[in-house]
Amino acid sequence: MSEQPAPADTTARQRLEPDTADELRAYAARTRESADQLAAVLEDIATNGLPSAEDCTPWEELRETHLARLTAQRPAVA
Repeated sequence: MSEQPAPADTTARQRLEPDTADELRAYAARTRESADQLAAVLEDIATNGLPSAEDCTPWEELRETHLARLTAQRPAVA
């Protein structure tokens, strides 16, 4: 019999800290919620067709709203 140690099990998983696991589950839930919202929009488009241009918000307005939201979240730099 050989005196060499047995090879390490490469399929073993490393456990996460409980807080890290909770954060990961929360991220998964948010991602799943976003995917569900996108799927609902796509299903609505498939069922009812595309909305008219007059019923849509221009992308420039959406961009400015999003940038304003990001700016409000970020502290000002002196």
